[in-house]
Amino acid sequence: MPLYQAIVLAIIQGFTEFLPVSSTAHLTIIPDLLGWKDPGLSFDVALHLGTLVAVLVYFFRDWVQVILNGIGISYRGARPDENSRSLLWLLILGTIPAALAGLKFEKYADQMLRTPYIIGSAMIVFGILMWVADRASTARNGLDQMTGFDAIVVGCAQALAIVPGVSRSGITLTAARFRGFGREAAARFSFLLSTPIIAGAAAKKGYELYKDGLPEDMRVPYLVGVLVSGIVGLLVIAFFMKYLRNHSLSVFVWYRIIFGIIVVALAFFRVIGG
Repeated sequence: MPLYQAIVLAIIQGFTEFLPVSSTAHLTIIPDLLGWKDPGLSFDVALHLGTLVAVLVYFFRDWVQVILNGIGISYRGARPDENSRSLLWLLILGTIPAALAGLKFEKYADQMLRTPYIIGSAMIVFGILMWVADRASTARNGLDQMTGFDAIVVGCAQALAIVPGVSRSGITLTAARFRGFGREAAARFSFLLSTPIIAGAAAKKGYELYKDGLPEDMRVPYLVGVLVSGIVGLLVIAFFMKYLRNHSLSVFVWYRIIFGIIVVALAFFRVIGG
């Protein structure tokens, strides 16, 4: 893999993993459009590891606060609504649907659903759904108002992210907005909920890589992928959290719809595989 390709793909991963636009869609369509070869498992691990580092670094204090309060140790951190003892267990509850979906359907999704028509359609349909959800009334601005039913709803939504084009952050943010949470609180729960899933995916793929061995010619692209996707991901999370305080999700809705239409059109004219 040429180093410039590793850098480009890592930047794409860092941007699209945390914005509600689907990293899978972009990492499937863009290399295909550019005629690049599949970088393989080792680079996939690097991208997951980089974005895992990003979300862990940004939300480190949040996780300390959530875990300590969850196991009964009173810890007053920077987020008063994360002092709830139930939040840790709600995050665990919300993680279960996506974990089960990944174990059961990941290979099927990778083999059967990564087509331009499915990706483009998912980008459009779930973009429209995001638009509807973003106009729902906001009744709850704190995660201390999260219930078990809320966690299950958002967790089941996260399981849908196994379909390319849906977007993990997009669908969980949409579900939380439908449940009446403000944009910032919804995004915070979305990112916290994504951490175990990203970690699980990185661990699973890392174990597969350990069994197969890391190709010698992929060592430099691997390290570059971890570093670049991690740095870009960290900057994107910081930007997105600040952006949501004063802006709607409309720009991402329009981006999804336009990107989806372009993908379907390119597939129709066989510019990309379809």
